Amino acid sequence: MSNLKNIISKYDEKNITVYQAYNNQIADEALEKGTFGECFNLDRMSWIKPSFLWMMYRSGWGTKDGQERTLAIEISREGFNEIISQAVLAKYEPDIYQTPKEWKYKLKTSDVRCQWDPERNIHGNPIDRRAIQLGLRGIILRKYVN
Repeated sequence: MSNLKNIISKYDEKNITVYQAYNNQIADEALEKGTFGECFNLDRMSWIKPSFLWMMYRSGWGTKDGQERTLAIEISREGFNEIISQAVLAKYEPDIYQTPKEWKYKLKTSDVRCQWDPERNIHGNPIDRRAIQLGLRGIILRKYVN
């Protein structure tokens, strides 16, 4: 498998679409309010995925418990760029971080975690590129929700 890492997404000059899978209660509330509501837990990490196929694979095509509904969420490219600028890789990479200690500190203190996973085709099989998923918590999650 190659290490090709490009962010593949639906986007235009102003916005980028990310995907998240939720249970019916969270999804219904988000659709009704146009944002997440009381059922959404701001105290845990929430993962956004720009790749629709990766989201569908990850949610078992909407069959996993608590992931029955996939939401397409448009966020500003400015907001997405802010998220990316704060991202810390979920796995230590010596070409990026000077020491494992530095990486662990950044991982612990960052509000954004970045993982690159095998992208999937429409049959759920891995293809020769990686899909990004970004875990949000703390201040950046609150900014994302609001």
